[in-house]
Amino acid sequence: MNITDLLSNELQIKPWQAEAVIRLIDEGCTIPFIARYRKEATGALNDEVLRTFDERLRYLRNLDERREAILKSIDEQGKLTPALKKQIEAAETMVALEDLYRPYVKKRRTRAMIAREKGLAPLAEFLLRTDAGLDALAEAARYVDPEKDIPDAKTALQMAEDILAEDISDNASYRGFIRRKTMADGTIVSEAKDKKAESVYENYYEYEEKLDKLPGHRILALNRGEKEKILTLKVKAPAEDIVTYLDLKTGVKKHPSTGTYIHEAAADAYKRLIAPSIENELRSALTKNAEEAAITVFGKNLTQLLMQPPVAGKTVLGWDPAFRTGCKLCVVDPTGKVLDTAVIYPTAPQNKVAEAKKVLTKLIEKYHVDIISVGNGTASRESEAIIADFIRESGLPVTYVIVNEAGASVYSASKQGAEEFPAFDVGQRSSASIARRLQDPLAELVKIDPKSIGVGQYQHDMNEARLTEALTGVVENCVNRVGVDLNTASASLLGYVSGISKTVAGNIVKYREANGRFRDRRELLKVPKLGPKAFEQSAGFLRIRGGSEPLDMTGVHPESYEAARKLLKGLGFSEADLASGKTAKIRERLKTISEKELSETLGVGEYTLRDIIADLEKPGRDPRENAAGPILRKDVMELTDLKPGMILKGTVRNVIDFGAFVDIGVHQDGLVHISELSDRFIKHPLDAVSVGDIVTVKVLGVDVKKKRISLTMKGLK
Repeated sequence: MNITDLLSNELQIKPWQAEAVIRLIDEGCTIPFIARYRKEATGALNDEVLRTFDERLRYLRNLDERREAILKSIDEQGKLTPALKKQIEAAETMVALEDLYRPYVKKRRTRAMIAREKGLAPLAEFLLRTDAGLDALAEAARYVDPEKDIPDAKTALQMAEDILAEDISDNASYRGFIRRKTMADGTIVSEAKDKKAESVYENYYEYEEKLDKLPGHRILALNRGEKEKILTLKVKAPAEDIVTYLDLKTGVKKHPSTGTYIHEAAADAYKRLIAPSIENELRSALTKNAEEAAITVFGKNLTQLLMQPPVAGKTVLGWDPAFRTGCKLCVVDPTGKVLDTAVIYPTAPQNKVAEAKKVLTKLIEKYHVDIISVGNGTASRESEAIIADFIRESGLPVTYVIVNEAGASVYSASKQGAEEFPAFDVGQRSSASIARRLQDPLAELVKIDPKSIGVGQYQHDMNEARLTEALTGVVENCVNRVGVDLNTASASLLGYVSGISKTVAGNIVKYREANGRFRDRRELLKVPKLGPKAFEQSAGFLRIRGGSEPLDMTGVHPESYEAARKLLKGLGFSEADLASGKTAKIRERLKTISEKELSETLGVGEYTLRDIIADLEKPGRDPRENAAGPILRKDVMELTDLKPGMILKGTVRNVIDFGAFVDIGVHQDGLVHISELSDRFIKHPLDAVSVGDIVTVKVLGVDVKKKRISLTMKGLK
């Protein structure tokens, strides 16, 4: 199996592109670095394709390692034939490989193994003879031996059938057909252990659906119901058709005298040995596919959340709502520096509203607070009502916004939270996080385990290692796409930069604290454990503003500085013009110049040239700046205020397989079902909306008792 050819066919890329990516990965290059700075080598493959490539490359290499181990094992047993070797070398999946290896795996003692030990293999071979007029019972009588626990001919025949059943079960071709047949025609059947019990799984108390039509979110829901011991699940396969197939393949009709015994062996092989195994395999495969689909959705949601635009230049008051322990407040300046903290008790049981409003007035007037950032957790509804009332009464020029506080408590109780705010309690750390995640969602949310950010579905039921790996890749892509300020970034943020490990990230911060600001990118090489390779991989993603090298504030890699300087000089610009914004007109001066000729003159590829031009045109640009900002509010709505037909603005908070949840400002997100997301047909909600989108919705219905809101986006622009 040629891995290069396989990957190029799978991903529909050229073989030379596949070869280049494999070479770069093997040289220790990261996916963000390859995507951004090795476009000529790969033909500008994007990071999504490259991550898929990397995952498949690892899978195929693991497959090759397993293949070699299997070939060696069978060869050592003296059973490796040329035909079998050819089959094993042609296997393209781990399942196909393990099917071929199955007959040669050392098994625990089976019924067939015991039968062979008792000398019944010749009787099994007898049953496979096609001669007419054979007397199986008479032949079996020859093997009767009470000392071997073979008391009669019937027992001998049963044990011979056990041998045939195991041989049938171990046949890779038969298992492949049965797996495909079960998947195509089988169903999943769900039943409740207690049909009278109330639960969120009531729709599945008596449920059946075809396996090949089962959507991923339903598989995960059924699995969770089974895990919680509310549901029992089983796969119902087309057993009769499968046994008929086995009869045909084993030639039951060609054995006039012994066909009955072969049929019994085939039926037993399926029921006892194959069916349970195939059921487990299919359910495992369905779950894995469902998890991968859910991880993909989670990743896209997380990308949108992390790439929300920062609210720059604003002083923010973070409000961590609570009841008994009080609401924690934290004022941060436009750079995220904490200016003041306080605790107020406007909610039950204290209800010290007037006192809380005095504290709010003092903080807002003293620090010129622009926005109050309110967490959406416990007591958020009550806090919002108090804030809206305060804004009306005070007349102060302040607005408020509800932010998703998922993960804030995780951060506040973490080692990192304690290191960042050693003098604060967990509530004060949470309020600081709630304020900062409005100012710069990416910089703040990278401090939190991606699984705790709350934009997925069934994430707690998934393979944790796989979910962590995938989401870490998403965060890496976002961080490197935006770029990181080397002189202000936290160790958490730096740890996601291409080529920088968590240890090196910590060393960068320690170096900065000991030596002051970095003056240029080259100074990175003085950081302990940050060698030339790490510098190559990371330098282009790290920004230095106001340093000794103006190009350090751009995404131009140091390896291309000479070309960038030549370009600037040739167009009449100086490096100093980068900071003044004069280079914004660079494209005007390039209109009459051939891109191909220019790339040859500068000694860089055309892809690299385009990226250099883009970076020089907008030095230090933030790709998040064009996205819609959060909805700022001054008043509050109640669930009871909603009426069918009302048209509102809202923020998409989560996207799942069957729809999207939209925050319309009533402390209960409304659901826009996939059928209501668009006037056109869409396969998935992500085809219509993303997390963070500001959308116009119409209220379809409100269930106050169950706190459910149905929304539509159809017919609205």
